[in-house]
This record gives sequence, C-alpha cells and structure tokens, in this order.
Amino acid sequence: QVQLVESGGGLVQAGGSLRLSCAASGRTFSRYSMGWFRRAPGKEREFVAAISPSGSTTDYAESAKGRFTISRDNAKNTLNLQMNSLKPEDTADYYCAADAVMSRYGHQYNYWGQGTQVTVSS
Repeated sequence: QVQLVESGGGLVQAGGSLRLSCAASGRTFSRYSMGWFRRAPGKEREFVAAISPSGSTTDYAESAKGRFTISRDNAKNTLNLQMNSLKPEDTADYYCAADAVMSRYGHQYNYWGQGTQVTVSS
C-alpha cells in the first residue's frame, strides 16, 4: 500500500511554469507505476502523464507533450511533473496516482493523492 501527497500547485500567469511533486510513503514506491491526472471545473478527470516503475518509460497526453515532463526519484519516493508554457486551459486540480500497471486510465489506479490546485491566469 502507498499513500500519496501532492504539492506545488498555485497561481501562475499564462506562459509560466510550475513543478508539482507527489510524495509517497512506504518502501515499495519503486514497484509502482505512477500517473498524473487532472480535473478541470465542470469536466471529467483526464490523463496527463504516466511513468513506469524504473522511470525508463513515459507516456503523455497530447495536451501535455512538449510542455510537461514527468519524472521520479525512487530514492526519495517522489514523483514530479514539470509544467512549462502553461495555458489557462491547464487550470485544474492535479492528482498523482499509483498502481502496478502503467496506464492512461484512471480507473486502473488504486491509490490516489488528495490533489493540488493549479490556476493559470490569462
């Protein structure tokens, strides 16, 4: 089992950057695939990025490609999401998730953080 806590959200102007982090408890973090998802006001949750347990494989939503970078530090039990060139449409609550299998589908993740809010002003 793993517990997840996100941080790093905030208010930023369009074109700016934010770095989200997800701190994981437990000794088995390196066994989990990790994902970032977001939910904008009034919209469904959507996939942002995912990373394999070793970090060797990553996957991005089209909206994130070229702007966001997912990474992990297994020694520090930390998942990161570097977000550059932010747009107002990136405004959402961002969640990290963990499970055994790397996936774009939220329902396949059993462990979730509480979320961190990102607001991008125009």
